[in-house]
Amino acid sequence: MTRKKKIYKKKGRVVKDLTRKIFKILNQDSSKHYNYKQIASKLDINDTDGKTQIIQRLVELTAAQKIVEVDRGKYQINEDRKYHIGKLDATTNGNAYFICDDFDEDIFVPSVNLGQALHDDTVRAYVYKKRRSNKIEADVVEVIERAKKEFVGVLQMNKNFGFVLPDSNKMYADIFIPKSKINGAEHGDKVLAQITDWPENSKNPFGKITQVLGKPGEHDTEIHSILLEYGLPYEFPKEIEEEASELPVEITKEEIANRRDMRGDLTFTIDPKDAKDFDDALSFTKLENGNYEIGIHIADVSHYVQPKTKLDDEAYDRATSVYLVDRVVPMLPEMLSNGVCSLRPNEEKLTFSVIFEINNKAQIVNQWYGRTVTYSDKRFAYEEAQVIIETKEGIIPADISLTGETYTVDEAIVEAVLKLDELAKILRKKRMKDGAISFDKVEVKFNLDENANPIGVFFKEAKDANKLIEEFMLLANRKVAEFIGFSKGRPTNKTFVYRVHDEPDTEKLASLQNIVSKFGYKINTDTREKISQSLNKLLSDVHGKGEANMVETLAIRSMSKAEYTTQNIGHYGLAFDYYSHFTSPIRRYPDVMTHRLLQHYLDGGTSPKAEVYEERCKHSSKMEELASKAERDSIKYMQVKYMQDHKNEEFDGVVSGVTEWGIYVEIVSNKCEGMVRIKDIKDDYYIFDEKQYAVIGQATQNKIQLGDEVVVKVKHTDLERKHLDFELITH
Repeated sequence: MTRKKKIYKKKGRVVKDLTRKIFKILNQDSSKHYNYKQIASKLDINDTDGKTQIIQRLVELTAAQKIVEVDRGKYQINEDRKYHIGKLDATTNGNAYFICDDFDEDIFVPSVNLGQALHDDTVRAYVYKKRRSNKIEADVVEVIERAKKEFVGVLQMNKNFGFVLPDSNKMYADIFIPKSKINGAEHGDKVLAQITDWPENSKNPFGKITQVLGKPGEHDTEIHSILLEYGLPYEFPKEIEEEASELPVEITKEEIANRRDMRGDLTFTIDPKDAKDFDDALSFTKLENGNYEIGIHIADVSHYVQPKTKLDDEAYDRATSVYLVDRVVPMLPEMLSNGVCSLRPNEEKLTFSVIFEINNKAQIVNQWYGRTVTYSDKRFAYEEAQVIIETKEGIIPADISLTGETYTVDEAIVEAVLKLDELAKILRKKRMKDGAISFDKVEVKFNLDENANPIGVFFKEAKDANKLIEEFMLLANRKVAEFIGFSKGRPTNKTFVYRVHDEPDTEKLASLQNIVSKFGYKINTDTREKISQSLNKLLSDVHGKGEANMVETLAIRSMSKAEYTTQNIGHYGLAFDYYSHFTSPIRRYPDVMTHRLLQHYLDGGTSPKAEVYEERCKHSSKMEELASKAERDSIKYMQVKYMQDHKNEEFDGVVSGVTEWGIYVEIVSNKCEGMVRIKDIKDDYYIFDEKQYAVIGQATQNKIQLGDEVVVKVKHTDLERKHLDFELITH
């Protein structure tokens, strides 16, 4: 990384979280005052632009009366300002935490101070110090904006009214439903209820039932419940399907004339064997000078999905496809996602492409960006491409083949796959050398019968064929972002959609170090480079061991969350200064925005206002998080469903979490996680020891701690709550 790029990256980070850092300094001692130079020194900001940013923030915070200027150029916290706006993070025990940029720490909110606020609501809170303990607490005085008004739960009917008992363990209040608003629901039905009112003197909100989902425990009922709990739809409105079906899909001569025609180039796709939406393809041509022309071709969704249409509004609202265990809930109607836009074999398609001239050292000699028309010669599953890489031959055996029959691949495609694999390995090696972190986490997958019941578990691990595609998609995403964001040795400041990933939190890394040290692993946090190196060593050392999944999960949690924004700070995990999402517009709305902006700049357009795109980025990041939670819940649901049929079996497990009420155990053979409650451990009375991540027997001093190998048996399964209770057999 060049010195210039480091400076620009630091500027971006200063802009992003400067407010919080200033408050941290001023809050350390509210009686002290500081000038901008002292703050800059404490933040280790030496460049002029960084200091100017501090001055600007101090002026803005003074105008907002969050801080006061006690003397010329000297500032301190405004002690009179006790009311703050932030978000509420509810806990499962009925209390909550108030999260606000004005404070470095989250502030405890006891249940009596919630004032009808719910999880994730935006609230105004009065912040005060308790007299006896001097601890800071918050009291919610106003709900500014509800995060959600609809909740999934089970209806319990009385004679003239009912209550919906919400599924979410963060929703502490049952919803009162008058008999006139049950909408045909019956006692015991799983429903979607909407809060309509919350009278001041009532401990329960009032609501109405908007949808009857079915009986608890039924497969579709539970899957739809997962989606609706996060506000995610499971079908398209009729008018959206109609608008999609009316799109002109013929590829005209006029359209081809406006594009680079690459139908004659050798082109193929490599995807999961059950994929239906193929949004990327690779083309490969050997050049006379010994280099290679490699095309990364992406479905041209933005050609079909135009701004200010119902179709575009729906895609934006969804922002992402949702991948549940038994189904995909697509961002675009199937007619587009699996049909018109999908780069299916032996079909001409409109694409948006990045074309590289690459030499044998995987160095880029030339690059070209623009709209193309392509023709895929062949579709491979990852397993088929993997056979070519491993055998260096084109014979695909029947047990691997998508068709179920042995076949031979054309020699030119075999040569292309092998060369692309070779180049991908060079690109990956360079990326790792630059400080990228290798999270090759094993994915748990289920074999399902025709009724979507889990009948087996298998682990999916990324092999060379997966990594081949990954490296070229990463290359395209990085180069598109660089092409727009960086020119002539400096940032262009053009509005663009970046995928950013901040540096890890030092406190979280310290906590991770405490845990992994118990297994004999070490993390060096001295420098950015040492952090990357030691995390990669940790992930490599733990691979294939019993504690691997637990340690990998904890390592991922120690990382910052990747997000979409117009403010580029680079991508720490990938070790890229510039990174965007360009390669999956069928399933991600930010990629559609990237395509539109790229074409806008290729056409010579000026930079549009960042505010509109920033708002869309925030929405996309939020929807991505909700989709991720729904995906995790669907996996938990399937794990519980799978374990229902294995109640009398004993399983080897690893202690994956320790709390004051019990220990979490992850089964080694299938990664299912459940809880052994402390009260159910019969050989002693156990007490939680937070520092040792352990529970300790009061009489025997027996210790059960994080990472210990144990044997468990299923005690109880709760499909609705997606929860497993285990019985501890040996420890």
